[in-house]
Amino acid sequence: MIDASDFFAEAARAGFDFYAGVPCSFLTPLINGALSSPGLAYVGAASEGEAVAIAAGAWLAGRQTVVMCQNSGLGNAVNPLTSLNEPFRIPTLLIATWRGEPGGVPDEPQHALMGRITQDLLSVVGVPHAPFPASRDALPPAFARATGTMQATGLPFAFVMRKGDVAEQALSAAERPPAAPGRRADFPAAAERPTRAAALERFLRLVPAEGAVIATTGKCGRELFTLADRPQHLYQVGSMGGASGMALGVALNTAAPVFVLDGDGAALMKLGTFATIGAYAPRNLVHVLLDNGMHDSTGGQPTVSPGVDFAAVALACGYRYAASCQTLDGFEAAFRDAAGRPGPALIHARIAPGSMAKLGRPTVGPAEVAQRFKAFLAGAAAAGRGEPAAA
Repeated sequence: MIDASDFFAEAARAGFDFYAGVPCSFLTPLINGALSSPGLAYVGAASEGEAVAIAAGAWLAGRQTVVMCQNSGLGNAVNPLTSLNEPFRIPTLLIATWRGEPGGVPDEPQHALMGRITQDLLSVVGVPHAPFPASRDALPPAFARATGTMQATGLPFAFVMRKGDVAEQALSAAERPPAAPGRRADFPAAAERPTRAAALERFLRLVPAEGAVIATTGKCGRELFTLADRPQHLYQVGSMGGASGMALGVALNTAAPVFVLDGDGAALMKLGTFATIGAYAPRNLVHVLLDNGMHDSTGGQPTVSPGVDFAAVALACGYRYAASCQTLDGFEAAFRDAAGRPGPALIHARIAPGSMAKLGRPTVGPAEVAQRFKAFLAGAAAAGRGEPAAA
């Protein structure tokens, strides 16, 4: 058994300086320790997949990351681990608990199956793993193995943690205060809504040269690439719903302005990320939601977004500003308003269905996109825009 401080000290020596996760009773000492350490960056996520996406964004902004979750939550993390971390070659140290360990501590019935398959599941999704280092002597070689593997592969590595591996620790962190009420703006509607391509063209004219842009998976990223391919663009090719979490991870670790281009289907899939963004409140994040009311990339199946007031949702979750618009001029007015005040801000733009004719796909591979995006953020930091921008 080790103390949480033992783990954090060795992790710091190995370069790890950003944590995200979802609680588990086995993880209580580590999460309490992270929350109780003023100098330690920890983001409590709404889901395990969101935590993986947030950590991916933090890595793009130059941090070395740790994601902590219960093994039952690995199911929620499989999608980003396989369609975000793997193609973009984004490493993270994953700590998964071993609830339901065969022959171990008696546990609840819902953990029995995952307890039997935890290590097999990690292996199947391409995540090398080892037992959690539960003694001080085991810490240095365990971290050496994890960091060596991640450096060689560019992929995650997991420690599997048993109950009692870390000594109990009380929580001394203060309760998070509620956010002050945000401001809403609504711009007049029109009979004909703009296309996504037109909205992206207007966005490209408005976004500052130093702005980092993350585009959600599907036709949004494909159209952005077709209109303009820039080093500060990241085209998310998988992990649907994870773009806003990635943007949060980036925004918390740079002072450069960060813009996420989201879609209605993706936003609905990870609606909990709105609450996480509102709680951690990066002042430099603008969340642009292009809502055409359908899953455009898969044939136009309708979403439930026509009945959703995303601006109201954002304000209820703690965003400092939210606007709704249905015209290009309204979009531009909302963008200038959002960019000119502390965020996080949401722009909910209702757009027309459909996409550009003969739409191609990014010809730059995901790993190259990630590396040049990371280099862009490092350049922003070197230019003096790199301090974290959390409220």
